[in-house]
Amino acid sequence: MPVLVMKFGGTSVATLDRIRRAAKRVGVEVSKGYDVIVIVSAMSGKTNELVGWVNETSPLYDAREYDAVVSSGENVTAGLMALTLQEMDVPARSWQGWQVPVKTTSAHSAARIEDIPPENIMAKFGEGMRVAVVAGFQGVSPEGRITTLGRGGSDTTAVAFAAAFKAERCDIYTDVDGVYTTDPRMCDKARKIDKIAFEEMLELASLGAKVLQTRSVELAMRYKVKLRVLSSFEEQSDDAGTLVCDEDEIMESNVVSGIAYSRDEAKMTLVSVADRPGIAAAIFGPLSDAGINVDMIIQNISEDGRTDMTFSCPTEQVARAQKAMDEAKSAGEINFQDLVADTNVSKVSAVGIGMRSQSGVAAKMFKTLSDEGINIKVIATSEIKISVLIDRKYMELAVQALHDAFELDKAT
Repeated sequence: MPVLVMKFGGTSVATLDRIRRAAKRVGVEVSKGYDVIVIVSAMSGKTNELVGWVNETSPLYDAREYDAVVSSGENVTAGLMALTLQEMDVPARSWQGWQVPVKTTSAHSAARIEDIPPENIMAKFGEGMRVAVVAGFQGVSPEGRITTLGRGGSDTTAVAFAAAFKAERCDIYTDVDGVYTTDPRMCDKARKIDKIAFEEMLELASLGAKVLQTRSVELAMRYKVKLRVLSSFEEQSDDAGTLVCDEDEIMESNVVSGIAYSRDEAKMTLVSVADRPGIAAAIFGPLSDAGINVDMIIQNISEDGRTDMTFSCPTEQVARAQKAMDEAKSAGEINFQDLVADTNVSKVSAVGIGMRSQSGVAAKMFKTLSDEGINIKVIATSEIKISVLIDRKYMELAVQALHDAFELDKAT
């Protein structure tokens, strides 16, 4: 039988009633003739509670035991979902990561999936099981220890299973009914997108959209897994939600598909750095080693052999970035006069595959912001996106103005 992967996030399984609602959706797909792999997250709030218990018990915890504790939330949900399906006379059983097995690296709390052999689950499908309820977010290391995949890891689990089992589709059930042109809580003209290309979704996810986890979109794009984002709380039709698919499957799209934002960004400038070969490596090597997520990078014009280097990073990483730069300076790897951090900026981005073939997007974006009196501090571009750093107090105004300027409330 064809295989379908269905993933339910924490809000979708937050209570027993919601688990029953999710199980009914699974039952509908079974009745259509699918063998279903259900990936479940922990019940809403449970992972945070488990993390809190670990930190309270052992601030300098053993990462292997951390994973053993925080992965248990998904085990509970998987068991409850399997029991609910059995009560509905749907042949189902739960699977923990090690039972599949989901083989991962040994990087506890940030493991990466290396392989998902399908034989065990496929054998059970052959024996009459119709639903495999798999605990998301977890796997097993080469040493035989439980690992976790990091925040949002259940999305990654779902896509990886869809790839490994050559599933017809991977449905991601969440608390929103699809991907929108921007955050509907910020812009009441935001419109649900019926289809969006992998590349656009990857850019939106990395630039601040919270609907899908970035690694899951990367996997889907690599293995051509069709993703559908759906609401757990609304009645579904065959064309419900948003389909994330290959660009070739989209007949025509807007030049700009969406406006994304990241509220808590910081602009950091190294003042008066030596302008010499290797200076960029000397700066961004230590930042990478410290786990700093650098995005925009600008080097000013050199004067008297000195230059300024500006980059952006999440506000929460400013202290680590400052420490990394101070240590590099103390070690004699770089020399700079000052490190200036502006933590009151936000990043706003326009994304769309149509930018490849149509000019004038940047000009319209900059003119729109200028007309609203919004000063641009940093600009970064790629083939399908334009991002700017602006003062945080203007972020909502910028999002709304750009959404209007590109007429994103109108379907193609």
